[in-house]
Amino acid sequence: MAVKSNPALLDKYLKLDQRGAVQVEYVWIDGFNQLRSKTKTVYKVPTSVSDLPEWNFDGSSTGQSEGHDSDILIQPVALFDDPFRCGDNKIVLCETFNPDGSPHPTNYRHACKRVMETYADQHPWFGIEQEYMLMDPETERPYGWPKMGYPEPQGKYYCGIGAGKIFGRDILEAHYRACLYAGVKISGINAEVAPGQFEYQVGPCEGIEMGDHLWVARYIMDRIAEDFGIAVSLHPKPVEGDWNGAGMHTNYSTEEMREEGGLDAMDRAIEKMSFKHFEHIAVYGEDNDLRLTGRHETGHIEAFSYGIGNRGASIRIPRHIGKAGKGYMEDRRPASNADPYRVTAIMVESSLGP
Repeated sequence: MAVKSNPALLDKYLKLDQRGAVQVEYVWIDGFNQLRSKTKTVYKVPTSVSDLPEWNFDGSSTGQSEGHDSDILIQPVALFDDPFRCGDNKIVLCETFNPDGSPHPTNYRHACKRVMETYADQHPWFGIEQEYMLMDPETERPYGWPKMGYPEPQGKYYCGIGAGKIFGRDILEAHYRACLYAGVKISGINAEVAPGQFEYQVGPCEGIEMGDHLWVARYIMDRIAEDFGIAVSLHPKPVEGDWNGAGMHTNYSTEEMREEGGLDAMDRAIEKMSFKHFEHIAVYGEDNDLRLTGRHETGHIEAFSYGIGNRGASIRIPRHIGKAGKGYMEDRRPASNADPYRVTAIMVESSLGP
């Protein structure tokens, strides 16, 4: 069951004076690769994460601890403006730590940050294409699909316009504007190949910033869909059959790749990444085998491949990049539910490490 927001009723409360108080929404990643959040009142407008205190939560309720020792610490790491409460209110993304101060096993940001610091002189840039499916909680089918049967086959929905082709554009537009307000580096949106399937792009971001901005974009999308009474699925194959799955295509470059002759640097990096194909697959998302079948614009999960302009390859070099001889590559293997910290970390380690 979904309960839609009542903006007219809520607005009269959101207009109330906060009397100098600031609401800060602490957001973290739980033990199921999902987002959780709760709110803290502070009495100074934070301008950086150093202005905010560490906090804690009950990890036994988030799949991150046992009940007899359930406190998990959350440390603010990335600050954004709050597009839901507006004003001076904030959203802060947090890392999770055990009571002894060690990173929690689900805290993949901590290890990713070390990788990005190690290779900071290479200036790794990323841009992520986050695909997702809007779902109707009442029917448990994609939003806009008939209650019985199936919509028309794929072909008219990608970047489509008009009724019967697009279902849920208001959610896309609300998410785009909310991300811009928050300070998320969102760079575009489009309807995808399957009906009810969409994509937003975040980036370019350098280093650890990529994971931070994508996770906050996901948080904002979940909150907005909640207002509309719609669910968001990041499953890589939300519907069986002749329908495209959902990926998290990750565009990547280093400073050398972006300079003249950068195509040679890309070729060397791709060759090194090819030797660790299955290590990449291991962190590229759950149920990705249902998506990487060699069909529907994917390479097969068991084989590494790359090519210029080939959307059926593991890694694609866009045709205009091949012509220019410099730029970026696109890793098309990550599933839509992958953790961007794990994805970006292994891409940098595999391509730049020994």
